[in-house]
Amino acid sequence: MQLARLQLTDFRAFAGLLFEPAPGRNLVLGGNGAGKTSLLEAIHLLAYGRSFRGGAHEALVRQGAEGFSVFSHWRLADGRERRVGLARAGRQWQARVDGAQVDSLATVHAACAVVCFEPGSHALLEGSGDPRRRFLDWGLFHVEPGFLPVWRRYQRALRQRNALLKQAPNPTELIPWERELAEAGTALDQFRNRYLAALEPGFRELAGRLLPELGAASLHAGRGWPAELALEEALAQARPRDLRLGFTSVGPHRGDWRPRYAGLPGLATLSRGQEKLTALAALLAQAGHLAAAAGDWPLILLDDLGSELDRAHQRAVWAWLRSCPVQVLVTGTEAPAGEVGADVDAVFHVEQGSVSRV
Repeated sequence: MQLARLQLTDFRAFAGLLFEPAPGRNLVLGGNGAGKTSLLEAIHLLAYGRSFRGGAHEALVRQGAEGFSVFSHWRLADGRERRVGLARAGRQWQARVDGAQVDSLATVHAACAVVCFEPGSHALLEGSGDPRRRFLDWGLFHVEPGFLPVWRRYQRALRQRNALLKQAPNPTELIPWERELAEAGTALDQFRNRYLAALEPGFRELAGRLLPELGAASLHAGRGWPAELALEEALAQARPRDLRLGFTSVGPHRGDWRPRYAGLPGLATLSRGQEKLTALAALLAQAGHLAAAAGDWPLILLDDLGSELDRAHQRAVWAWLRSCPVQVLVTGTEAPAGEVGADVDAVFHVEQGSVSRV
C-alpha cells in the first residue's frame, strides 16, 4: 500500500499540514527539531495506536490546542483506495475508515500496514520479551484472519485467572480458566511458531546482507512454559507458585524468540550496532513476508537513517529497497552521500510547521 496524502491538524508543531509523498523512495530533510520525525510519528500512530517515541497521547497535541487529528489517503496494490483517520480530544478517540465512524482502533490499524525503523528499534533485541511478542503479533494480525480472536480469547482468560489469583481462591476455582487459557494459549503459540518459521528465510537473507561477518542467521522461539508439558499441565504445576505471586507465570505471554548467528559464540552478545542491524533485518523481513502473504507491501519508515547506519550499510539497505516495489519515507538532517542520496523519487524539506517539496 502507498500513502497518497497525509493531513495533520494540531499535531506536535503542525497547526495544519498537507503532505503528499511520491509512490517510491522519499527523502524528508530538516534540522533537528524541525518536525520530520513528527511526520513519521503521525503515520505510526495510525498503524499502531501509539507513538514510537513513547509518552502520553497528550504530548502529541500542539501547544494551546484542545486535540489533534491525523487523516490519510492510501492506494492499494489492487487499485482500491482507503481513507483512514484518527482524532483525539481530551481522552476521547474518534476513528474513521472510508468515511464511516468505527468503534475499534483495530479497524484503523488493520487498514494501515506500516513498518518503522527508528533510533529506539534496537529495543527489539534487548530487555524483556514484550517488544518481540508485539512484533510477532503485529505481523500475525495483518496476515492471519484467525489470529485476533485467539489472541483476545487468551488475553481475557489471562486477566480472569490473574484476577482470581489475587483473591486467594480455592485452587479448584482456577481450573475452568486454566482450561480456557490452555486451549487459547496453545493455539496462540502455534500461530507464533509458524509465523517465526515463515519469517526466517527473509531474515536470513537480509541479515546476510547487513551482517555477513556473523555467519548464517536463524530465529529461535521459546514457548513460555516447559517444553515437556502441555500448557494445561504447566498451569496446574505452577498453581501453588502463582497463588503466592498473584499472577500467571507460565504461558505464551512469557514466550520469546531470539536471533542466532552461526559465527557468534552461544553466550556472546551483539553490540549495539549489531542489535540495530539485526532489528532492521527483522523488520524488513516482516515487510517482505507481509507483501508475499497479503499481496501488498507495507509503507516503510526509516527515521534518521544516516545517523543510525554507516554508509556501507545504508547502501546495502538501499539496494534491497530498490529491488522491491515499496514506498519508503527516510528522514535525515542532510541527504545521504553518494548514490543513496541521488537515488530518490522525491525530496521534501521540513521547517517548523511546514513541509515543502524541493
